[in-house]
Amino acid sequence: MTGRTTPWPGDPHAGEDSRADDDCLDTDEARTPGGPSAGTGTDGDELHQRLESAVDAADAPDVVFAVSRYGRRTIHCGGTAPPPPTPRQDLRYELGSASKTFTGLLLAQLIRRGLLSGGEPATACLDPARRTDAAPVTLAHLLTHTSGLPTLPAGFFARGLPAWRTNPYARYPAARVIDAFLRHRPRHRPGTRWRYSNFGVAVLGHAVAAATGRAWEDLLTEHVLRPLALSDTALRARGPDTDAAGHGKDGRTPVPAFDAGGFQAAGAVRATPHDLLTFLEAHLDPSGSPLAGALWSVRTPVLRRGLGHRHVHTVAWFRHPTDAGPMYFHGGATLGQQAFLGFRPDTGTALAALCTRRFRAGDPFVSTAYAFLAKE
Repeated sequence: MTGRTTPWPGDPHAGEDSRADDDCLDTDEARTPGGPSAGTGTDGDELHQRLESAVDAADAPDVVFAVSRYGRRTIHCGGTAPPPPTPRQDLRYELGSASKTFTGLLLAQLIRRGLLSGGEPATACLDPARRTDAAPVTLAHLLTHTSGLPTLPAGFFARGLPAWRTNPYARYPAARVIDAFLRHRPRHRPGTRWRYSNFGVAVLGHAVAAATGRAWEDLLTEHVLRPLALSDTALRARGPDTDAAGHGKDGRTPVPAFDAGGFQAAGAVRATPHDLLTFLEAHLDPSGSPLAGALWSVRTPVLRRGLGHRHVHTVAWFRHPTDAGPMYFHGGATLGQQAFLGFRPDTGTALAALCTRRFRAGDPFVSTAYAFLAKE
């Protein structure tokens, strides 16, 4: 057993270039009363310098580092490419796997409202006529990467190969994801091993949609986006005036807008920096939020793994210790963009870092964003 699961609601098993000169620097007034002020005086100068260094270190065509300290927002933009017609801080960026933080919050809210328990067997949701296994894969297993499913379904690479540099996920639609899951036979009992799985979270989305009789996009809008007033967050691209354009590893080759195919729940969300800060600020201070119960629940550790159980996971976030308290974060990448979302309740800080270049070996973006938040 490579990991140890702890009880989760509903789980029956309890388990690079010259820079453009248009760098934006946008500072808002404090939005959360009672917290220490930020962005003023010496502290503000230091924050701006750190943001400028982080944007430069990311080495991408378009970069945004958006920070909230006790509700006061500071956004710094830059990049190696000429500025786009729409200001960088107003564009929507592809989150890739960081979309799973929205998925986790949605499932937590559906459970809080009594619409689901989390312990539903995924097979029973997707094919009610099929006999349920004695140890079924549940919605909780799928979300916590303990389902026993591989990272991607069998046949994904062969199917996606003709579009490998453009949109391989688009060639694997919902019906194929569901069929691959129903055919899969896990090698290990669900809930006993941790293995990060885009496949599993994609199946979760389809199982939840089937169990509720609602489309995934509608569920996310009704139960997360609308209550949190995330009007600039969506699952589909709208066009160059609204969505940031991705680039390949070289930072120059354009990449088409990401199409998640049947993997919407695993990586389809795109959002503006300000919407992402709103999302993260809700996690920092759930009090008074219409999703307060769900927001508190997605902070709770449910799984520990690795040597000495040092790796801690909640239903939506990776959790690492700092000198002052826990830090919650999740990264993501598509074929042409990257994202890093994180928050620290101990310092009242949230970070949404975004860039428009495909991940590459030794990439500085994630490490820069992680270090920035860890030092806040």
